[in-house]
Amino acid sequence: MKYIYIIVVSVLSITTSISQEKFWDLQECVDYALENNISILQAQNTILSNDQDIIASKGNFLPSLSSNLNQSMSLGTVELYPGSFADRRFNSSSLGLNLSQTVFNGFRNLNILKQSKIALERSENELNKIKDDVSLNVANYYLNILFNKENLALAKSQYEFSYKQLKQVESLVNAGVQPQANIIDAEATLSLDEQNLTTAQNNYRLALLNLTQLLQIPLEGFNVVAIDVEAPSESLLYTDIKPIINYALENRNEIKVANNNIDLAKFSTKISESSYLPSVSFGYGFNASANFSNLSSSNSFFQQINDNKGHSLNMNISVPIFSRNQIKTNVAKSKIQEDNSDLGLIQAQLNVEATVQRAFTDAKAALKSYQAAKKSLQSQELAFENSQQRYQLGTINTIDLEQVRIRLLNAESSLINSKYDFIFKTKVLDFYMGK
Repeated sequence: MKYIYIIVVSVLSITTSISQEKFWDLQECVDYALENNISILQAQNTILSNDQDIIASKGNFLPSLSSNLNQSMSLGTVELYPGSFADRRFNSSSLGLNLSQTVFNGFRNLNILKQSKIALERSENELNKIKDDVSLNVANYYLNILFNKENLALAKSQYEFSYKQLKQVESLVNAGVQPQANIIDAEATLSLDEQNLTTAQNNYRLALLNLTQLLQIPLEGFNVVAIDVEAPSESLLYTDIKPIINYALENRNEIKVANNNIDLAKFSTKISESSYLPSVSFGYGFNASANFSNLSSSNSFFQQINDNKGHSLNMNISVPIFSRNQIKTNVAKSKIQEDNSDLGLIQAQLNVEATVQRAFTDAKAALKSYQAAKKSLQSQELAFENSQQRYQLGTINTIDLEQVRIRLLNAESSLINSKYDFIFKTKVLDFYMGK
């Protein structure tokens, strides 16, 4: 009755929870992650900031325009003539308008604009790289849920089998065919399978938790749509690694980012070298003023503004002669950064190539592991069937049968593990092929 009660309660709880669950498929999980992942949102904000940098860089080609307005008042005593003093209030007003235009500054503005466009391109490539990583992580966690779900189904079937085995042993003991001690052994086996079932349930729930944490959604009510994962076969494995490496080296976003860094470093050098060249700028100014005092009569404000207006034009040519080695060191540091960027590209290429080679080797090994696990399971199934028959005939005891059953369980678990290991390794290769 105890075990029947456990099964009934488990079924009822599972039925209740399923009715409240929302099942997500893989595409829904990926889409949600791409829309809500914090790293992706931050990268999108970086792109918006780069857009503003481009607007600012284009503004460098435009003239700058400024205006000024000044009003001052002074109070005090003033000597009109020797021995005669009077209180005076003096007001002064002035206004001006100034325009400045850079004519030439060693192509600095042009290179800054080009650099800002490349910075935008790099941010877009970095965003795509983050999206790729998030998508791959979602797929990995999704597969991990399916893996633990199969392990859970295996644990449930073993628990049900042990329960039936216990009832069969009880019938045989009651009929006097087997000793009473066999019931104790069968109950111990059932307890062990119950523990394994609890562990499998916990692992399954943890796998769900990992995906919900990645998606940043609550665990309650979350579940995934089961995918019919095909059995591994050699047809899923790439026969040649060279096309994968060539495609990855040409199209992977981390390679594009490394190339962007090289271009950015080159433009930084050009910007630094522009300080060696002379700069030419043109300016225009307009100024007018008006003054008032209580001791003297003067024209009206607007009349004075009209009378005291003036225009000015200027051209400034600045030729660098000695900058205390500041320009020289800036150029040297920029060229060092160019070398580092070149090394960064080489390192990125090596990382991609190593990752692809490792995934290719792992996939081949995983296929062999799956094939071996499949053969092992077939052998263990035959061995267990034979042991069951010998147990019923009384030629082996419960302990011997349990050892054979444990080997069968290990073989079944190993097959599930090797299957999903191979599937994920092949999907990594697909990922580097742009699929």
